[in-house]
Amino acid sequence: MEKSNCFQDFIKYSSLNVLGMIGLSCYILADTFFVSKGLGTNGLTALNLAIPIYSFIHGSGLMIGMGGGTKYSIQKSQGKDKVANSIFSHVVAIAAIFAAVFVLIGLFFSGNIVTLLGADETVYQMTKTYLQVILLFAPAFLMNNVLLCFVRNDGAPQLSMTAMITGSLSNIILDYVFIFPCQMGIFGAVFATGLAPIISMLILSSHFIKKKNQFHWIKCRLERRMAASICSSGIPSLITELSSGIVIIVFNSIILGLEGNVGVAAYGVIANLSLVIIAIYTGIAQGIQPIMSRNYGVGNHRNIQLILRYALITMLILSVLVYMGVFLGAEQIAAIFNSERNELLQTIAVEGLKLYFIACPFAGFNIIISIYFTSTEYPIPANIISILRGFFVIIPMAFLLSSIAQITGVWCAFPATELLVTIVGVIFFVMSKKLRKRRVRYE
Repeated sequence: MEKSNCFQDFIKYSSLNVLGMIGLSCYILADTFFVSKGLGTNGLTALNLAIPIYSFIHGSGLMIGMGGGTKYSIQKSQGKDKVANSIFSHVVAIAAIFAAVFVLIGLFFSGNIVTLLGADETVYQMTKTYLQVILLFAPAFLMNNVLLCFVRNDGAPQLSMTAMITGSLSNIILDYVFIFPCQMGIFGAVFATGLAPIISMLILSSHFIKKKNQFHWIKCRLERRMAASICSSGIPSLITELSSGIVIIVFNSIILGLEGNVGVAAYGVIANLSLVIIAIYTGIAQGIQPIMSRNYGVGNHRNIQLILRYALITMLILSVLVYMGVFLGAEQIAAIFNSERNELLQTIAVEGLKLYFIACPFAGFNIIISIYFTSTEYPIPANIISILRGFFVIIPMAFLLSSIAQITGVWCAFPATELLVTIVGVIFFVMSKKLRKRRVRYE
């Protein structure tokens, strides 16, 4: 019965979160499609140059929300309601600080950032517009991520999924309306994206209006130790998103030197599809987090291992299906975003799609194992895995392989990195199991 309940919880939470995260990732995919149709190669290049900043904002929201949600779920399962509410209050305060920083950057430093990102005169203004507006909407993105995580950990994964999907559908509809009938250009695309989290939060507000929420804001002093603990638990989620942004910045820089703006536009197709595929793995990871944290809080380690097994099996099946779809449909996928029928863009994108997504099972394992460590209060292995795949391996790997095999080397850098980090993750997992067995023996 216990095993059956575990499986039912896994299916319920993971399926809902995968659907929700796919919907959420469609923010940028919809922009990519409509911008490619309405603004051509230059619009696609501008969008791809600005996307990393969205990853920073989204990653910060996930760090605060996932870190706080994990802590909240553990404390709640142990009956410590006052501490659980204090965690929510700290999370709101941290989100407000991050939001203020992003808004100030948007107001005063957008142009400098666009120049640093490598935009030339043909795409500078479009890139700056997208970047500035996305930064000004940062408070909505951050608070939406926080509420999604807490509502999910509060036993309402269906509402969390509904909010994510509704926000994304509204973004897709508004994208079309603003870019084509309203002729608002790149501003229309980013304005539609900025409105989506606001619509999502309106859906989430029903959790509070109906008074189903078990978490509440309480007046309390902001403690540095608790704030640091919340952020530490959420760092893997932050780095998972940040790594997307960092990889895009590094790859853009290398590809600009190899293939120019057309190469960056081709990479835009790959990078945006990657956001959706990574969202599938993130959805599985976010789905298992509340169940793992609850079981960890009551000391049920057997259930934790069962849930991890279900997650990894599901990830492998989905990885095979995704890669088959990408490999067999590479021509069609590239053509969807190649509105000008640019032959060079098509050739580069097709080759990239087939090589880049070899990383699928390795990336999925790394994301899930990081959340496993976070949910069971082993943040150090989770942080190391995330930092390795986000910074310390991918960047030198990209420069090394591109110097050896040019653009083909760029595409191979991502799968090579994820494979190496997977080996590190397996070692950490084996070590953690041995350590836990020793603790049980001594207890």
